[in-house]
Amino acid sequence: MTEDQETVHIVGGGLAGSEAAWQLAEAGVPVRLYEMRPKTGTDAHQTEGLAELVCSNSFRSDDAEYNAIGLLHEEMRRGGSLILRCADTHRLPAGGALAVDRDNFSAAVTDALTGNPLITIEREEITELPPAAWQSGIVATGPLTSAALSRAILDVTGEDTLAFFDAIAPIVYRDSIDLSKAWFQSRYDKGEGKDYINCPLDRAQYESLIEAMCAGDKIEYKEWEDITPYFEGCLPVEVMAERGAETLRFGPMKPVGLTNPNSPEKPYAVLQLRQDNALGTLFNLVGFQTKLKHGEQTRIFRTIPGLENARFARLGGIHRNTFLNSPRLLDGELRLKADPRLRFAGQITGVEGYVESAAIGFLAGRFAAAERHGHNLPAPPPSTAMGALLNHITGGANPDSFQPMNVNFGLFPPLAPVTGKKRPRGRDRKLGYTRRALADLDDWLAMPRAAAE
Repeated sequence: MTEDQETVHIVGGGLAGSEAAWQLAEAGVPVRLYEMRPKTGTDAHQTEGLAELVCSNSFRSDDAEYNAIGLLHEEMRRGGSLILRCADTHRLPAGGALAVDRDNFSAAVTDALTGNPLITIEREEITELPPAAWQSGIVATGPLTSAALSRAILDVTGEDTLAFFDAIAPIVYRDSIDLSKAWFQSRYDKGEGKDYINCPLDRAQYESLIEAMCAGDKIEYKEWEDITPYFEGCLPVEVMAERGAETLRFGPMKPVGLTNPNSPEKPYAVLQLRQDNALGTLFNLVGFQTKLKHGEQTRIFRTIPGLENARFARLGGIHRNTFLNSPRLLDGELRLKADPRLRFAGQITGVEGYVESAAIGFLAGRFAAAERHGHNLPAPPPSTAMGALLNHITGGANPDSFQPMNVNFGLFPPLAPVTGKKRPRGRDRKLGYTRRALADLDDWLAMPRAAAE
C-alpha cells in the first residue's frame, strides 16, 4: 500500500481531531494531522496549540453517577481518551465540575501528539475536500470551519450548512476582585466548597445591570449574521437579559445554595467566577459570554459588586459556528454518505460541548482504525453516553429540525421495567442509566481486541 492508502488523514487539530489522531495511533495506524493555525487564524483562537479551549475552561460536571456529561467523562477515561487524561492532569478547583488550566491542557495534548512517532502534524490549511488519493480521512474542523472548506462540503453534500453564534466570556485577574464584597464558595458547598468567587447583587443592582446590558452597545451584525440563530446552550448574557428581567436570576446568576459571609442579607442575584488557570490568577465570569463591545463590557461589568476595579485579562467576544445536518448526511460510522472514505467528527457533526466533540473524535478514530485493520467495529450501544450521542446525530434526530445537542439522559433508551416494581424516577433513574451504560461500555470496549485476535 502507498502512504496515502495506509495513513488516515485528519483535518483539524481541535479536541475531536486530536482525540481521533490519538485513538488511531494507539491502534497502530499512521496519522497525518492537518492544522491551519498559526498560518491561518480564526476569530476565536489565540494560540497555535492543539485542542485549544476557546470558550469556557470547564468540561462541566464530573459526576459519573447522576450526570450525563460526567458519565461521558468516565466512558472516555475507560476508553483511554487523551483529552480526558490531559484534563485530569491539569484540572483546577471547580466544585463538582472538571475545569482545566487551558494553556497547560493544550500544551499537554500538543506534546503527546507531536511526540507520537505514528503522528505527523502538518501546519497548513485544507481548503477543499481531501483528494482521491486519501483512502481514509476525518474532517474535524470544528465549529470554525474555514469558508473555503465549508463551500467544498456544501458542493459535495448539496445541503445547507446550519450555523449559530457562540460567545466567549470575559476573564479577570484574581487580585483585582474585591473580596470584602465577594467571597469564595461553591454552590451547596460542592467539591472543595470554595471553588468559585461570588459577587452578590441586591435587587436594585441587579435590575440596573440588566438594564445596562440590554441598552449597551453591541458588536454590529455582519451580513452573514442576520440569518444566523444563537445556540440555546451558549447564549450571550445580554440576549438572555433581553428575554426577561428574571431570566439570569433563574440561570447563571441564581442566588441559591450560597451564603454571603460579608452580609446577613440574602443576595437577590449572584455572579460566579470560576478559576481559569493553575496559578489561580485568572477567573472567568460564569455564564457571561457576551457580544457587548469591549468598552461597554468594562463599564457595565465593573458595576457588579466586587468587580468595581476589575482588570480584564480577556474581554468577551463572539464568533460563528457551523455544523452539518448529520442525520441526513452521515451514516452510523460517521462516514459521509456522498463520499464514504471521509468521516466527520466533533462539533461540525452537531454535538455541542468540549467533551461531546472529543467523544465523536474518539469514535471516528476507533471506526477508522477498525476499518484499517480490516474489520468492522459495531457502534457503542445507545444505552451508553457515546452511543446515545452517536445515535442522535446519525439518525435519532429529526433532520428537518436538527440543532446542536449536549449529551443528556433524554437521548438514552428507557430503563427496562422490573417485574413488580415501578420504573425508577429522579436520582434512582439517573443511577440506573449510568450503571447500565458503564456495564454496556465495558463490553463494547472489548470488541476491537476480540475482533483482532
